[in-house]
Amino acid sequence: MSLFDNMNKNVAANATQSNQNVQNVPFGNADEEVFQQPQSTVEANKLIRNTYMLLSMTLLFSAFMAGVAMVTKMAPLHFVIVLVGYFGLLFLTSYLKNSVWGLVSVFALTGFMGLTLGPIISMYLTIFTNGSELVMMAFGATAIIFLGLSGYALASRKDFSFLGGFLFVGILVAFLAGIGAIVFNLPGLSLAVSAMFVLLMSGLILYQTSDMVHGRETNYIMATVTLYVTIYNLFISLLHLLGAFMGER
Repeated sequence: MSLFDNMNKNVAANATQSNQNVQNVPFGNADEEVFQQPQSTVEANKLIRNTYMLLSMTLLFSAFMAGVAMVTKMAPLHFVIVLVGYFGLLFLTSYLKNSVWGLVSVFALTGFMGLTLGPIISMYLTIFTNGSELVMMAFGATAIIFLGLSGYALASRKDFSFLGGFLFVGILVAFLAGIGAIVFNLPGLSLAVSAMFVLLMSGLILYQTSDMVHGRETNYIMATVTLYVTIYNLFISLLHLLGAFMGER
């Protein structure tokens, strides 16, 4: 009987403590608790809307600059120049992300990447007799992967933050391996890196979209840059793989 008596005493004590806690809660904190979640949802939706709007504009501008590079028959830039330009503009965008000049920097970054893309597309159109088909297939596959994964993350609202460490290490390894493939002229390693980037960029789409949905990403400029980079690398990697396995000379 003593066991049940102790249980009854504990239940009564907990109930009394709970009532005291409820009575001691200020009305302001209760209202804040009630309205906190809807407010964060509204902010997340606003961030997502601004991000995709800016992403659409930067993709159009990047495509325009790629067209300019193709029309002017611009020669491919050395990979060192590409890396310096990319990381330099990326650092500048990160520095200016909270000002209106951050928007200017975003378009400078995506325009520069569009210029680097033009000579690559021209090369595929020249080398392969089915080059136009390869480009369209890479473009279509990129659009399907991005819209599918991004839509899934938005609709399911699942948390993909657990991918962060894996993506960081994977991208670093793939990046260094890609540089090694270029320096030592290793076609096999280059194909492996492209396959790795397809998987890594797919994971990054889920990760970045999840960050926007759950409020971990609060700056739409940096969210746009991340998603643009995933689309760019995804397209380049798919084009490389398609050219290697389906290209007709």
